[in-house]
Amino acid sequence: MAKNRTNRVINQTTRSNPSTSTSPATSTSSTSTTQATNASSNGATPARKAELVPTVTTMIVCVPAELPAEALVSRQLDKHFGVCGTLAPRFWATPSIWVWQRSQLVDPRKGQPVYCAGGPARLLDLAGMRHAAAVGAGVRYQVWSRVVQGTRPAMPWPQLLLQHIADPAKLSLEDAIVRYNDQPRVIAMRMHNAVTYGAGRLNLRELEMFQAGPMAYQHYSASTALTADTLITADGTRLAPASDAFAHRVTYLEQANRYLADLDEDQRLLAVAL
Repeated sequence: MAKNRTNRVINQTTRSNPSTSTSPATSTSSTSTTQATNASSNGATPARKAELVPTVTTMIVCVPAELPAEALVSRQLDKHFGVCGTLAPRFWATPSIWVWQRSQLVDPRKGQPVYCAGGPARLLDLAGMRHAAAVGAGVRYQVWSRVVQGTRPAMPWPQLLLQHIADPAKLSLEDAIVRYNDQPRVIAMRMHNAVTYGAGRLNLRELEMFQAGPMAYQHYSASTALTADTLITADGTRLAPASDAFAHRVTYLEQANRYLADLDEDQRLLAVAL
């Protein structure tokens, strides 16, 4: 029964999130339909229809107790969870892990800390992941503040998309995309990304989070490190934001982090990239 509930919930998640990699503005992801994002990135006329759905690239699954460890491999994800994805080495193993305990981790990698796609909560360094993400966010925010210095706050894409959905005749999807891309702060971030490679790039999907201030951005990054974009509880309940709007993301993070805080130490977690 638990497996069937999980299959049903994850299928719903993947269907309601058709776009996970591209944005109406750039190659970073945001909220829209697949047709609209693909058309925009190719320079064509985007589709007329758009809807508010959250971007989901990674999900955290609380693995049902009855599912054997042998099933937690990429080629078995569709069979047991009803989702086409791959294991994501997102978690850190606790520094005090013994060699014989590594067999309990899912897809462990070499090195220190030991990266893995999951395992029992007691063997995962969740506090260390949260701290590292917050530190990295602090550095990233300093970079962002220098990049956008002198520009006015920009309207985030979810707000413009909502305006389009409310009255397509007043604001077409094409005009919403142009209005978003033409904002000086967005242009500054895109220009930075055009000449930057790797970890130094700024995610335009996080524009609203950056604009909320350094502490809000650090808390957001630290929380998201553990919860990713959506979380499936052990009984198959789906926790996910209603859209990419920061307010909706905050509501999701409150719910997901509250759930993880009360997690049994033997509960297995699994990170899946979609």
